[in-house]
Amino acid sequence: MNLQENIQRIREMMITEEMVQSDAWKSIKKTLDILKEKKKVLILSCSNRYNWDDKNLDIPKSKMIAMYLNDELKDSVLIDVSELNIVPCEGNVSRKDGNSCGLLKSMLKDKKKNPSGDHRCWASYNNPKDELWKISKELFESDAVIFFSSVRWGQTNMFYQNLIERLTWIENRHTTLGESNLVENIETGFICVGQNWNGETVSETQKKVHEFYGFKPNNDLYWNWQYTKNVNDETQKSYKASHSKFIKDTKLPEEK
Repeated sequence: MNLQENIQRIREMMITEEMVQSDAWKSIKKTLDILKEKKKVLILSCSNRYNWDDKNLDIPKSKMIAMYLNDELKDSVLIDVSELNIVPCEGNVSRKDGNSCGLLKSMLKDKKKNPSGDHRCWASYNNPKDELWKISKELFESDAVIFFSSVRWGQTNMFYQNLIERLTWIENRHTTLGESNLVENIETGFICVGQNWNGETVSETQKKVHEFYGFKPNNDLYWNWQYTKNVNDETQKSYKASHSKFIKDTKLPEEK
């Protein structure tokens, strides 16, 4: 089954009014209602999955929600962060000679990649193949951004963590350099999916992170789905059951 067929099945399943609505479905519906009021929404999916069979796609749970929201919104952009070449943060925020993150001289000098002139990141400057610009360019044109991540070992996965670290220059610009806050009018959300540990805490932590960065967190756009609260449940039976439980709770279709 290809991507478009999956999207169509997601839509058909989620608009079926006879279904008993779960709390997860209510969260999805509330999220959609809020985002429909926005002019442009940036959806950032940060979960990955290796597919052994192109005819039987295994889509990450959080990405399934992201795909559905993107398909239902009139003006949105969905970016799969795991497919971009985003190099690691260089740590220039804490150099021994001081904080050089987000300085004007670190501006990415490429009108196509940085039309606003606001992308200032040494890692982008020093690595021509870096693709963070594909996110920042859309971000500065949006009035809402929703981050999606899986929870791995009690924390956000590496793709999300790498992304949020690489956006440090946005926060540094107004907190340390005393310049304007580029994202003060951009509403944020964070939706994560995990198996058995720490999902609620992860979501709350990221809300605080986004607030500190200068975004406008919307409480109703921060939520998580977790299969069980039994942190010691590492059985194969549990992992297999979590997928069907996720489908049941969210009313998303199970891939065939």
